[in-house]
Amino acid sequence: MDQGRINEVLLRNVARLSKLDEKEEGMMPTGSAPLPDVEEVRRIVSLAQRIIFTDYFYKRQPEELIRQHYIGVNMEEFYGLLRRQIARALQFCEECSEEDVLPTAEELSLKLIDHLPEVKRLLYTDVEAMFQNDPAARNYGEVIYCYPVVSTMTHYRLAHVLHQMQVPVIPRIITEQAHSRTGIDIHPGATIGEYFAIDHGTGVVIGETTIIGNHVTLYQGVTLGAKSFKYDADGNMLNVPRHPIIEDNVTIYSNASILGRITIGHDSVIGGNIWLTHDVPPHSRILQSKAVDVSFQGGLGI
Repeated sequence: MDQGRINEVLLRNVARLSKLDEKEEGMMPTGSAPLPDVEEVRRIVSLAQRIIFTDYFYKRQPEELIRQHYIGVNMEEFYGLLRRQIARALQFCEECSEEDVLPTAEELSLKLIDHLPEVKRLLYTDVEAMFQNDPAARNYGEVIYCYPVVSTMTHYRLAHVLHQMQVPVIPRIITEQAHSRTGIDIHPGATIGEYFAIDHGTGVVIGETTIIGNHVTLYQGVTLGAKSFKYDADGNMLNVPRHPIIEDNVTIYSNASILGRITIGHDSVIGGNIWLTHDVPPHSRILQSKAVDVSFQGGLGI
């Protein structure tokens, strides 16, 4: 093809795509500072993984002082990237003034770092829960390296802290990166206790206002979702509690759908493929009806 023709098409569409129409401009925050960088956010989570599971994902070092050096190097990069990305995300905060963005980003970054020891503690309870719940796991290293729930919960527990601090955008970027990688979709606003396990995990959905207690186990395909939505007088959707409360020591088997602001009482078992929209008292066993075996002859009745 003629090079002139190629250049003409490229330049024409570059010019068209470079113009922001009214709808596009309405979706952009005011100002012209750079917006969050998803690859830098991915690096932030990777650094957190190195800091929390340093012997597994960075360098194993039994000497505490040398381990402090390695963690310190990663922590310095972690803080710098986190501060920059939070500052960029704060452009989506309508109440934030421009001169307050950097000091606020610095303060929020340090606040998250102060939470890292607790995030680490919670993640190690999740690892222990997975190991104790799965006879296929031969050692803790297999769980940390191989099980998608560990990656997912590393993303979620970091994102949840940022969400609690009301950092815009970044928490959702973090959890959606885990979603795309593992198939497990956890909103950063969900509240999840310690010793949380998801076996296999693909297709699990946990909504924003879900509350999950301690020692809870889910299997693949479980949905903790909303049954319906509420609207204000102008027809705008209200962000109110609309997802389930799962109390301590509950097991929910594969493809169960638990919908609405209902409570699953502690020490209950919810069987697979259950559709549940009402409260369940403690120590319940909710199972499917037994299948009916119907015989057909010569294809009759099919």
